Amino acid sequence: MSNVVKEFIRNPSAMAGSLILILIIAIALAADILFDGDPLNMVAPPLLWPGEDNHFLLGSDSLGRDVAAGLAHGARVTLLVGFVAALISLVIGGLVGCVAGYFGGWVEDVLVRLTEVFQTIPSFLLVIVLVVIGSSTVPVIVMSIGLASWPVIARLVRAEFRAYRESEFVLAARSLGFSSTRIIFKEIFPNVMPPVIVTMSVVVASAILIETGLSFLGLGDPNVVSWGSMIGEGRDQLRTAWFLTALPGVFIIITVMALNLIGDGLNDASNPRLRGL
Repeated sequence: MSNVVKEFIRNPSAMAGSLILILIIAIALAADILFDGDPLNMVAPPLLWPGEDNHFLLGSDSLGRDVAAGLAHGARVTLLVGFVAALISLVIGGLVGCVAGYFGGWVEDVLVRLTEVFQTIPSFLLVIVLVVIGSSTVPVIVMSIGLASWPVIARLVRAEFRAYRESEFVLAARSLGFSSTRIIFKEIFPNVMPPVIVTMSVVVASAILIETGLSFLGLGDPNVVSWGSMIGEGRDQLRTAWFLTALPGVFIIITVMALNLIGDGLNDASNPRLRGL
C-alpha cells in the first residue's frame, strides 16, 4: 500500500486532480462562511453580469440570487449526491459481487441474472422512473442513483472474487476453519479494494452527471441549490445571460475531470505492470 501511495504522489496528473477536488470540497465546506444566508434568497438586481457589481462578483440570476453563493452552496449538494450515491452502489454491488463470486453455482447464476436485468435498463432512465415514483428530494435522488449504479461494482467484485476464491491464502483460511463471512470480508475483500476504489471515482463522476441531468429536466430538489439546478434554471437565458449555465457547467467539468485524473492515477499506481515493477 505504501508503494501505491508513493506512486500516486509521484503522478503529476493525479496530484493535480487531488488538489482540484480538495479545493472544491473546501469551498463547499466553507460555503456558510463565504456566503452567509440562504443561497435561494433574492439579494441583488436580476441578471447582473459577472464583474458588474463588486458585491456580486459572479453576477445574479433572473430572480436576483447571487451566482457565487449558489456555486459554493451547490457544491455541497452536488458532491453529497455523488459520493453518497457511489457509497450506496458500493454497498449493494459489493455484497452482490462478493456472494456471487465466492459461492458460485446457482447463487452466482441468480445474482448474475439480476445484475443483467438492471444493466438492460439505461441508468438515467431508471433514475428518472424512481424519482418520479418517489419524490424530487435529495435523499430520493441519491438512493435512486445508487440503485442504478451498483451493477458496475457488482461485476467487478464478482470477477475479482472468482480469481481469488481458489487462491492459496483462501484455501489456508478454509483449512483453519474460518467462516465464509470472515474469508469474504477479511481475507479476500481487502485484496479487491484497489480496483474497486479506481472504479468508484468513475461512479462518483457519473452520479454527479446524472444529478445534473435530472436537475436540468426539472426533476431536482427545488428546495436546495445544486450545480445542475443552476444550469436548469439558466437555460431560458442562454442567449441573454449565458454565464448562468456556463459557470456551473465549468465547475461540473472541472470536478469530473479531477475525479477522472484521480481514478487514472490510482489505476497506474496500483497496477504493477504500469509501474514497471
